[in-house]
Amino acid sequence: MEAAALVLRPSSFVYVELNMTNKIKRREFIGQVSGAAVALGIGAAAAPAAAQEPAAAWTPKKAFLYDMLPGALSVEDRFKLVRDVGFDGVEAPPITDPAQAERMRTAAEKAGVRVHSVIYGGWDAPLTDPDPAVRARGMKAAEAAMQSAHNMGADDILLVPGIVTEKTRYVEAYQRSQKQIRELIPTAERLNILILIEEVWNKFLLSPLEYARYLDEFRSPWVHSYFDVGNVVDFAWPEDWIRTVGPRIRRVHLKDFKRGPRQFVNIGDGDVNWPEVRRAFMEVGYHGFMTTELSGGDEPYLRDLAARVDKVIAGA
Repeated sequence: MEAAALVLRPSSFVYVELNMTNKIKRREFIGQVSGAAVALGIGAAAAPAAAQEPAAAWTPKKAFLYDMLPGALSVEDRFKLVRDVGFDGVEAPPITDPAQAERMRTAAEKAGVRVHSVIYGGWDAPLTDPDPAVRARGMKAAEAAMQSAHNMGADDILLVPGIVTEKTRYVEAYQRSQKQIRELIPTAERLNILILIEEVWNKFLLSPLEYARYLDEFRSPWVHSYFDVGNVVDFAWPEDWIRTVGPRIRRVHLKDFKRGPRQFVNIGDGDVNWPEVRRAFMEVGYHGFMTTELSGGDEPYLRDLAARVDKVIAGA
């Protein structure tokens, strides 16, 4: 998720339904070992990785951003289109009206798909702002987004943790964001909604090692990673980030990026090494939702995009 000025929308470990009473599954155990390794400064490479599975076994779930769907269609017809192109769900904006949120949930269930996540963000009222009033407004908005996610039957919210600016030092962003997010955890637990931190163009958490350590320092089952493939291409390699962040990843945004003109482009039209990204996701055992985060369009455009995603998943 990135700033609105961009032409295209810039913006786990193994996906399981969160149930704190379930027995720990093998990949969940691997994720905990990996997180502990980074927290102790051992490094991600020292933690065991999930065994690579054959290509035919890799079946991540596919989703669109809700706002990418044709606006002229009804809520019900939008979800039918998601199903008709072979996708499994959508990521919705926060919807504070409970009746509208219930309509979204009902329409998705009727179509046989899910509202799996809420793309809250956090740019308007950063949790790292020097002004306590702005931070308080951001906290209320994040809590409202979690309630919205709960009402729509989603699993999580996407959160931009903060922004480093001329008036907000890096260390201040680190400390303030962690303090504020820790205060959100009780609400996350009460509503059964994960807080997923995305790496974005906010001049913060600039390496996969720091990003992983930042997440581990919460020592909470309610705070994990929302990884955006396209967001790191300008300065790094997404496959490296995926392997380092590993089982902390609970959701994924898909888009491509072209380094020359420095712009986001459609999947397959940029510099992302999709076969290597695919291998990296398989190695860390990611099978969760992969949500396209691009400009919206009509049905032919969405069908073409669906075919591009299928090609990535198949390794074609």
